[in-house]
Amino acid sequence: MGTTARPDPPGLPPDELEARLTRPFGDPDLLLRALAHRSWCAETEGAQSNERLEFLGDAVLGLVVTDHLYRTYPDLPEGELAKVRASLVNSEALAEVASTLDLGNALLLGKGEAASGGREKPSILADAMEAVIGAVYIDGGWDAAVELIMRLLADRIEEAAAGPGGQDFKTRLQELAARRFDQLPRYDVIDEGPDHAKRFFATVFLDGSERGRGEGRSKKQAEQAAAKAAWKDLQREVVEELAGAAPDHE
Repeated sequence: MGTTARPDPPGLPPDELEARLTRPFGDPDLLLRALAHRSWCAETEGAQSNERLEFLGDAVLGLVVTDHLYRTYPDLPEGELAKVRASLVNSEALAEVASTLDLGNALLLGKGEAASGGREKPSILADAMEAVIGAVYIDGGWDAAVELIMRLLADRIEEAAAGPGGQDFKTRLQELAARRFDQLPRYDVIDEGPDHAKRFFATVFLDGSERGRGEGRSKKQAEQAAAKAAWKDLQREVVEELAGAAPDHE
């Protein structure tokens, strides 16, 4: 494999991107190649674009997500598994993930592409995200790729699986609260951290009391997590009450 030409430092230096990926590269040239758009390579003699790594990363991503869905959601039928996977392994979703890493500011773009807003183009961001995944796989192997993908996508996978799998705990909690308290849950959400690594923390209240907490990469994910905790707590209460009300046959 050839060596990627050394560029001038981009807006987000590769070592800072490594920190955001939470793993150092044994071969730093792999990360540089993952960031090299073909427009930059056209202006840089001897440079290799990220297109081959993108091809590899797409396959690795698809398998990691598919394997996780298969093992984690045994009750989801094949058609629903396919829908969840499609909602995760697509340009829009990958561009959003890339944005959380500020990947656009780390890309090596040709002058024209950079001037035309290439750092914000979803297609370029998605392709680069796949290339980074491919680079991690080559550099660190399967386990390294799985760790990265699951760290970046775990919350999104759970959120995507919520609909078809009947795991929409906000709806479940709302229905249970309406029956039990004749009122709706109330959510308080705060966020912490920089834009590229923001975390959301939600607390759900029912009948004037805190009933659950949760966190996630988005407000929706945090609320779902809090609703799940509250729903499980209320379900336990219901079961205990039913058990206590059951007649003693001894």
